[in-house]
Amino acid sequence: MNSVIGFFVCAAVIFFCGKKLSHYGDIIAELTGMGKAWLGLIVLAGVTSLPELVVGYSSAAIVGSADLAVGDILGSCAFNLGLLALLDAFVPQSKPILGQASLSHILAAALGIILLALVGAGMCLDRDIILIPGIGITSVGFMAIYFIAARIIYKYNLKTPHLTVTESLEEKHSISLKKAVTLFALYAVFTVAVALFLPHFAEEIALLTGIGHSFAGTCFLAVSTSLPEIAVSIAAIRRNSIDLSVGNLLGSNMFNIFILALDDIFYTKGPLLKDAADANLISVFAVIIMSAIAITGLIYKSEHKRFRMAWDAMVIFLIYIVSLVLLFYHTAGS
Repeated sequence: MNSVIGFFVCAAVIFFCGKKLSHYGDIIAELTGMGKAWLGLIVLAGVTSLPELVVGYSSAAIVGSADLAVGDILGSCAFNLGLLALLDAFVPQSKPILGQASLSHILAAALGIILLALVGAGMCLDRDIILIPGIGITSVGFMAIYFIAARIIYKYNLKTPHLTVTESLEEKHSISLKKAVTLFALYAVFTVAVALFLPHFAEEIALLTGIGHSFAGTCFLAVSTSLPEIAVSIAAIRRNSIDLSVGNLLGSNMFNIFILALDDIFYTKGPLLKDAADANLISVFAVIIMSAIAITGLIYKSEHKRFRMAWDAMVIFLIYIVSLVLLFYHTAGS
């Protein structure tokens, strides 16, 4: 019972901090002119993905479970896209969420597909090419592509006109850039600190309910480590900061694959991706397809949605559900 209470207390604190991160992230993006898309993609994504880093380290280095480390990362990637689709039902306007988002997110989604394709290749190949002890060529590729992607997106945003620092902006927010950055960093520390307790409570709840490290346990862990993304994205949507929300989710997926490279370093039993179960390929293919549909939605730019969710969001969410069902039956039959 204490684990359940602890989990929901942590969730409440994270949601509160997420609202503040979205607020001050908005201010920083406007006062610096860096753009909400890039801020969400790099800064917020890094902050909200730190729980996956902690879980990945403990899974790979302490528990020594390749399935838990890989499953949590891929499960979080799939969940982030499922959340992006679900948020479409809650945008204030009748226009689809991807129809309002910046085209710069296409870069993030496309580069994310490249990273995921490398994950799938690393799982399918008979062996990895070891460059230095403990690090294979796939992990080096994850790191290199992530940093290249961040630079490409940053340079793209420099070409895109944004608001610059003006006196009117300072007066509008009644807060200086220095104070906004300080408060953003403070709430980011709170978010990360509280999120570190989530895996512990999630594992205890899983054991109490008899779930253990099965399919449901992996999904529950992925959702629990994605709570910061949920908090920040919902707060951003409520503030009508579409780019901050979309950038956070797509950026978190890119950063998650970067974390997978670190997990491979922490894992000492052998190549991480080779030791993970083949069932994880279901998540790899599902996230690639969902990312491709998101790119289609970003390019097509639907003006209106006939139902509560746009067609692209509905298809993304449907694929997420189907992937969970396939993963469940594949795991149950093995």
